[in-house]
Amino acid sequence: MSKMYTTPGVYIEEINKFPPSITGVETAVPAFIGYTEKATLTDIDDLHLKPVRIDSMIEYMQHFGGAQKEENIKVSIDEQKDETDKTISLKQSTCFIDSGRSKHIMYYALQLFFNNGGGPCYIVSVSPYESLGTDLNIEKLKDGLKKLENREEPTLIIFPEAQYLTTINDFQVLYNLALEQCEALKNRFVVMDVYGCDEQSLLKKGVTLLDTIRNFRDNGIGNDNLKYGAAYAPNINTTLDFVVDETKIKVKYTVTPAPVNPAQPGVVTLDSLKITDNNTYEKAKKALRDMHCPMPPSAAIAGIYASVDKSRGVWTAPANVTLKAVIKPVTDCSKNEQDFMNIDAKAGKSVNAIRSFIGKGTMVWGARTLAGNDNEWRYINVRRFINFVEESTKKGAMQFVFEPNTVNTWVKVQASIENFLTTLWRQGALQGDKSEHAFYVAVGLGKTMTPLDIVEGNLILEIGMAVVRPAEFIILQFSQKMAAS
Repeated sequence: MSKMYTTPGVYIEEINKFPPSITGVETAVPAFIGYTEKATLTDIDDLHLKPVRIDSMIEYMQHFGGAQKEENIKVSIDEQKDETDKTISLKQSTCFIDSGRSKHIMYYALQLFFNNGGGPCYIVSVSPYESLGTDLNIEKLKDGLKKLENREEPTLIIFPEAQYLTTINDFQVLYNLALEQCEALKNRFVVMDVYGCDEQSLLKKGVTLLDTIRNFRDNGIGNDNLKYGAAYAPNINTTLDFVVDETKIKVKYTVTPAPVNPAQPGVVTLDSLKITDNNTYEKAKKALRDMHCPMPPSAAIAGIYASVDKSRGVWTAPANVTLKAVIKPVTDCSKNEQDFMNIDAKAGKSVNAIRSFIGKGTMVWGARTLAGNDNEWRYINVRRFINFVEESTKKGAMQFVFEPNTVNTWVKVQASIENFLTTLWRQGALQGDKSEHAFYVAVGLGKTMTPLDIVEGNLILEIGMAVVRPAEFIILQFSQKMAAS
């Protein structure tokens, strides 16, 4: 509106003709919720239950420490020598004993995340490490999830240690709460593991991968808000090295023929070997380095989400991608087993498979949400893309709050959203030969609003989008052709 002037002269007025722009929000910023060695910025434990953004493994270690050192590993070295004391054969093996490995795997999860293309993320430390054998406290994990509610930036929720909860009922309670938070805030997504898909559970007599999937569907997750989550199985054997307490690791060294004066007794700790027999110490260390470190896949999958979003866009399915720092799944998944995992006729709870392929390595071979029977929200990239657009337009529209609810404002809001969606359509996020085929934005009296809406201060826009969907099944149809010449 032109100003009122009282003094004769020439005045300049600049008129804004361009609509306000909308900037896309970040799409793959996971929040890892769990136990850490410490949680310190300046004072001891001053980061406890505080979501903290980090950008690297170095930054994680600075504030949250390292891994809980493993104590229950037994190393066996069997060496056979000839009469000249030359080694003929050497066998090295490792195994967990007593209460097994530590349940606190946040450190290893972050390694997997960054190895697979992860970037900025949040850490919510719920407690220092408990002693080995102590059960995880679900109330602490729930408190960590609650603290995440007031943070807008995190877009993925990860519980690296959830498989170690005492019961599958605790597992279900925790993940149901996470899905409820996603539904309430509509700006995040849960990447979950499957309870019972760890190596130890699958080694139990009579337990198969499909048994664990059935149990997960029946008891590991509820039936609400499934479009906001995706599950992956089985666990994966990684190339990560266990961090060990050398004073607790037992080494059994056997040599044939037995020496007259052995350098050490039959079973010793690793740290004492370092002093008495450095050669055997190095062999034991190599055996530990060769030991597979099984991990739930969720942290690596979060890294894949970040990598695919960055290179191809959040509208691209995060699948058919090779996992890094991974040797193989802890159990093989056949095509027939994946048929069962992919399709759940009863509740639609699809589970995405981690599979090995010759020449390609270990790959993510699924892109479905837990709402596998929902045509609208079946695919992960569709749900996450809608999250991205909703949150971006929400933030972009904030500048119009308290503006006059008139045509001038409606036109500006519509133009800003249309420009944003046009850019996404050009990048390949929306399907259609023309922009009008790919999306529409409607606003106005008699279109999206009634006179009463305007009296009550409501400015209502309707946005429709044709989001691209993955070609999940490539069908090649062949036939024989009659000779024509």
